[in-house]
Amino acid sequence: MPEEREPRPAGEPARAPAWAPAWIPARLLRWLTLSNLFTAAVVLWAAPRCWPHVEALLGVRQRAALRPDYAVTTRGGDRLTADSLRGRVVFVNVWATWCPPCRAEMPALQQLANAYAADGLVMLGLSVDRGPAQAVDAFLAERDISYPVAIVTDEVITAFGGVRGYPTSFLVDRQGVVRHTVMGPVGPLTLRPAIKRLLAERPTATATPSPPARPDAVR
Repeated sequence: MPEEREPRPAGEPARAPAWAPAWIPARLLRWLTLSNLFTAAVVLWAAPRCWPHVEALLGVRQRAALRPDYAVTTRGGDRLTADSLRGRVVFVNVWATWCPPCRAEMPALQQLANAYAADGLVMLGLSVDRGPAQAVDAFLAERDISYPVAIVTDEVITAFGGVRGYPTSFLVDRQGVVRHTVMGPVGPLTLRPAIKRLLAERPTATATPSPPARPDAVR
């Protein structure tokens, strides 16, 4: 029969396991359970992904003032550049047809584009698909996506600082500076307050609004 352990007297602190180094406090060892370690790992993984959303909601400006220089041709044949969009607030969404979260957020992106286009918002989709361009066109047509979309190379994505996953959204102010960067399909929700704030900012003398991109530019 296994040897029975004597019960620990009430009030006596728990002893550290025999395998544990003496310099690790017993209280810390009691905390190091599998469930606690798993929870800590999830928090460490999620924190850098969730915090930018919180910053966008609270109006905390992104620390790195990145001003990307880019030029893309939409599926409708329009040439859009950082200079041509200067003076407008630009919501840049990096996505792919094979990305389920990207597909899930596209209706919300279209709603944002419709709601704030007259106020100076430009929604710009940057597809990283490497298949036939016609497949992207068909994908957009099936979902009635009318905001400008371009199929881009890694060079364009690098101009925005790169991405760690899809979808990733960048909110660019009227001066062409990236003010917020968020990852995940809730970007349209968490960036809405930031869109309103940036649209309310008065353009500088050097930021002259360009004509908005045609809503049928992806056709």
